[in-house]
Amino acid sequence: MKGSLKSTKKPGKICNLTSTLKNSTEIDSLAEAKILAPAPLADRLSTLRAQNQRIVFTNGCFDLLHIGHARYLAAARRRGDLLVVALNTDESVSGIKPGRPIIPLAERQELMASFFFVDFVTQFSEPTPLNLIQLFRPHVLAKGADWALENIVGAKEVQAWGGEVARIELVEGKGTTQIINKILHSHGLAHQSKII
Repeated sequence: MKGSLKSTKKPGKICNLTSTLKNSTEIDSLAEAKILAPAPLADRLSTLRAQNQRIVFTNGCFDLLHIGHARYLAAARRRGDLLVVALNTDESVSGIKPGRPIIPLAERQELMASFFFVDFVTQFSEPTPLNLIQLFRPHVLAKGADWALENIVGAKEVQAWGGEVARIELVEGKGTTQIINKILHSHGLAHQSKII
């Protein structure tokens, strides 16, 4: 159901999920089931699309998860029935942001998969997620509102097949750079200047 944060796979179960999980192994298994390589995920999405599920796609580094990320992802999820998050591999992140990531890909994937409003997590090593966008053919491409529409990779392609591009407002003052700067300041070290 569009706009809901309940799981589309098991409607109504998400609110009672933690009470039904007996131990950390069950929680780990649930998160692991959401993490798929691009090819098997494309097959899964094809099946879900045939069931009239509205697919939302977003991507990013998502290093040092924070409240801004959580609110952004929840807002993206409300644009459809399921949310796919593609994470930059470690090599891809370091090409964009020298000295990063702080958290390695396997841990970033596990953390991302632990959000109840994230349905699938995958990864890409290319400079942009365009190949994944073309493979998955989402109904909605979500990106932060700090991106101009003409600069959003995949926007033209998604619009060409009748999809939409959702530019989602970010949480003011909540970002990875602010967290890193706070840590550096607390230890008397120099700040990073670029917001990341």
